[in-house]
Formats: sequence, structure tokens, C-alpha cells
Amino acid sequence: MFSSHLNFKHSTLSFPSQLRRKNKSNKIPPEMNSQTQIQSQKPPISQRSTTNSATNTATATATAAASKKQWSIHDFEIGKPLGKGKFGRVYLAREVKSKFIVALKIIFKEQIEKHGLYNQLRREMEIQFNLRHPNVLRLYGWFHDDQRICLILEYAHGGELYRHLRKSGSFSEKQAATYVASLTQALAYCHEKNVIHRDIKPENLLLDHEGCLKIADFGWSVQLKSERKRMTMCGTLDYLPPEMVEEKAYDYAVDNWTLGVLCYELLYGAPPFEAESQKDTFRRIMKVDLSFPSNPVVSSEAKDLISRLLVKDASKRLSLKEILEHPWVVKNAEC
Repeated sequence: MFSSHLNFKHSTLSFPSQLRRKNKSNKIPPEMNSQTQIQSQKPPISQRSTTNSATNTATATATAAASKKQWSIHDFEIGKPLGKGKFGRVYLAREVKSKFIVALKIIFKEQIEKHGLYNQLRREMEIQFNLRHPNVLRLYGWFHDDQRICLILEYAHGGELYRHLRKSGSFSEKQAATYVASLTQALAYCHEKNVIHRDIKPENLLLDHEGCLKIADFGWSVQLKSERKRMTMCGTLDYLPPEMVEEKAYDYAVDNWTLGVLCYELLYGAPPFEAESQKDTFRRIMKVDLSFPSNPVVSSEAKDLISRLLVKDASKRLSLKEILEHPWVVKNAEC
């Protein structure tokens, strides 16, 4: 079970301008940290959903701070629903004392227990809690009661990148390059912290009130403790790299592959290896059956970047540093 106490320390953070309340404090609620004791496992694969074939031991629990507070749902004013998933819901919320706006992700313990996902949830929470980057959604803390586990998250006013992509069909090269550059910087930071994300896709990326991209879901991320490669197949079907499909060992370069798939989808409105069946999608991925439609018109520089990321040999893919130095990114990214 979860520890019922949350350790915390004080810090400050300003509201986005449109979320400020007159005569209200701009202090962030105390940064929260909790020890967790939860356990394992895996749901099935689908065309646009996430899968895992094994679980991993959790990362070390974050260092405890000086004081403790027992948080509860009553410490928050609950607002409109922001989203609904298989295991719970996300709400706009405001911490009662500070009036700080957050997103409250409420996860039902019954569903987590039913699917054996406690270990995965613990790993996700501990990894995200310890990451501090402008393009990574903050996890401020968490608490629980008999029925629910509640994650206190940074509120991203712009919502899912996926929703914006579906609305517009595709993005301009400047938009796409800006998102790719922001995501590359975030992944470089994660890799420095020995974290492989393993599930980059538009649904897991949010935009804040200024349009800044945030990685928002670390459900299949893992922290490497050595140079040892991973064997777990996880992620989203259309974004799986060849080494995962072929059940081979892999490393950080799986994230570089997903950057190539994402860049393609942002520019063309659909992932590059999409097919009617899972089997055909796997076949196209393993062959790197990559083609570029004539419509919409995309520059040769963008195609070059994608082609140099979607390479079967992981060691020959562009590095994150090389992505940021690529002429298409340098020319178009506005960040």
C-alpha cells in the first residue's frame, strides 16, 4: 500500500497570466513526495494504445524532505473534467489555501489491482516526480485514500497535442520543427537522467497556455541503472521501433526512432507505418517501409531528417544532438 504521508518542502511558482486570481497567493502548494509500495504487470496491444510485456523494478524513492503533511481530496476544489481513461479521470483543481491551479489525476485502486499495475504506476510516479525540465509536465506529489490514488500534476491549459493535430490535419513545418526541437531537448534531459521514455506519441504530449510542449505520460518509461539494454516490448503499435518488434535488446535510441515517427505524423497527419492489421504494421516497421505522400507538400530537408531517424540499425540513427543541429530544425524551430 501507499504511505499515507507526503513529505514536502516549500517553493514558489507563478500562475500563468490567465489563471491568476486577484489578491490570491502565487505560491505553489508544497512540493510533495511519498514512498510507495505497489506491484506489477501488463495490458494487451492495440492500434493506438499502450502495451507492455514485462515490468521492471521501481526506481529509488525520492529523498524525504523535512516536514510532512497528510493530504486529502478535501485540500482541493475540484473543477471541470479534463479527461477520462481506463483507470480513472483527470480534473481541473485548485489547492484550497494557495489557490494554485493543478490537474488532479484520480486513479481507482480497484482497476490498478485488477490489472496488476501497481509496480508500473509506482515507477511512473517516481520517475516523473524527479524530472525538472520546461518540456516535462511536473508531478508535484500524490496522496491516496481507500479507493483512489490522486496525482497532483501541472495543469497544461492547451490540452493534448493529438487533439490539435486531428483538428488541423497536419502542422506547418515551423510548428512541427518547434515541437520536435522541444521534445528532443526534453528527451536529452531524460536520457541524461538515465530515463528512456518508450512511448512518445501525440496523445502523451500536452501544450501549456503559451503553446509550450510538455511530455505528460511516463507510464512506460524506465530508468536504466547500467549500460545493460532492455528487452521489454512496450509503447504504441505505430511507434514501435524494429528492435522491439523483433524482440531484440534496445537502448535509448528507441526514443530517437519515435521522434522520427512523430515528426512524420505531425507533417502528414498519420504515422508512417500505419496499416489495416497489426501484422502488416509490424511487417512495414521491420522492413522500414517508408514512403512520403505527395500531399501535403513537405520539404526535402524534413524528409531527410525523418529518413535519418527511421533507420533499422539503431546505432546509425541521428543522435539527439544531431537532430537539434539538423538544417530543417535550425531553419524552422522557434524555440
